[in-house]
Amino acid sequence: MSFTIATVNVNGLRAAHRKGFVPWLGATTADLVTLQEVRAPESLVPELVGPGWSVTATEAVAKGRAGVAVAVRGDVDLSGARAGLPALADDAHTGRWLEVDVPDPLGDGRTLTAISAYVHSGNVTRPQSMTDKYAFLDAMQERLAALRADGRHVVLTGDLNIAHTEWDIKNWKGNLKSAGFLPEERAHLDRLLADGTWVDVQRALYGDGPGPYTWWSQRGQAFDNDSGWRIDYQLATADLAAHATSARVDRAPSYDTRWSDHAPLVIRYD
Repeated sequence: MSFTIATVNVNGLRAAHRKGFVPWLGATTADLVTLQEVRAPESLVPELVGPGWSVTATEAVAKGRAGVAVAVRGDVDLSGARAGLPALADDAHTGRWLEVDVPDPLGDGRTLTAISAYVHSGNVTRPQSMTDKYAFLDAMQERLAALRADGRHVVLTGDLNIAHTEWDIKNWKGNLKSAGFLPEERAHLDRLLADGTWVDVQRALYGDGPGPYTWWSQRGQAFDNDSGWRIDYQLATADLAAHATSARVDRAPSYDTRWSDHAPLVIRYD
């Protein structure tokens, strides 16, 4: 048996729908797709995803901001989906966390909890934005520990807005004081991954080396020069990560064929 998971920040699902998201979705081998920065009403998301998928979504209180969704191939009951982080009650944190349970996708009798997460980007010139980001990251780690405590498979997917190491950002020397590559942000991933309980699946499969990146600035020639950031992840419990056999980034062939400033990260688990 195999189960393939894709994750992508769509940078506005309605815009992505117009630009080429639907052909990509029709061609993907993924059984489950997580979306971030959907920026559309929950009720509209299933229509934008289209037939053949069961869809659940949660939107932000602030209209046109954030929003995450999960689509599972076929007719799947997603009524038990859980939105938001229990440790965060503030409305500012809605539209950034969504959990779904998939029963026994690998045939080993264990439920898979898949999470679509959109971590705050943060801005060093706006201290409150960094405070919100660190609060979210703290609550995220607390929730992940609770989920894995009962022995289920768990995979955290999405746009974490952190490039973990120098391998994960092309111009790392020029971004040492930039949000997304601050030591304090990277330390959150250090702590999560330190003891091997959680695995950065893409990095484990690719090994050390630059990229592959998943986001490129819209400015200048960042995409053409592959001057990107790896900020989209699949972080899995070790038992699940051991099933991972392949990973790829569905990078568009050219700047003008992109339907988002991110590219999907697709990982197969056998």
